[in-house]
Amino acid sequence: MATEIEHKFVVRNNDWRAHAHASRDFEQGYLCGDGPASVRVRIEGEQANLNIKAARVGTTRAEYEYEIPLVDAREMLATLCVAPPVVKTRYWVAHGAHTWEVDVFGGENAPLVVAEIELTRADEDFECPDWVGAEVTHDKRYYNHALAFAPYSQWGA
Repeated sequence: MATEIEHKFVVRNNDWRAHAHASRDFEQGYLCGDGPASVRVRIEGEQANLNIKAARVGTTRAEYEYEIPLVDAREMLATLCVAPPVVKTRYWVAHGAHTWEVDVFGGENAPLVVAEIELTRADEDFECPDWVGAEVTHDKRYYNHALAFAPYSQWGA
């Protein structure tokens, strides 16, 4: 079984931008709402994947990902999604022994910026950069699936 181990944090300022070494645009949509798993189609630049993740909040959960043809992904995003797609630009930032992923959301989720760090073990130590704010790993609202159905721009409403 594939397992994802990650921590999510809000980003407190733009200091990370000076250290970003790559970026890529993402568009992802969800093929089902509530259930035991989230099923999404994602376009990353010119690549496309179908992804299935256990629908649970926390640092560790099952995850499966399969490459699919880009034309199929575009068609799925246009016709099969049960909520508007989530759009974001992901930046990669090296810090200490790890590479952080910083997601800058667009559309209805702007101006949300979230940093994630993926680990190989649940008990692995890592160093937080100064630009990382509060941890939100256990706050369901910050998960992409939740952002598709309840965008950040609607949180104050």
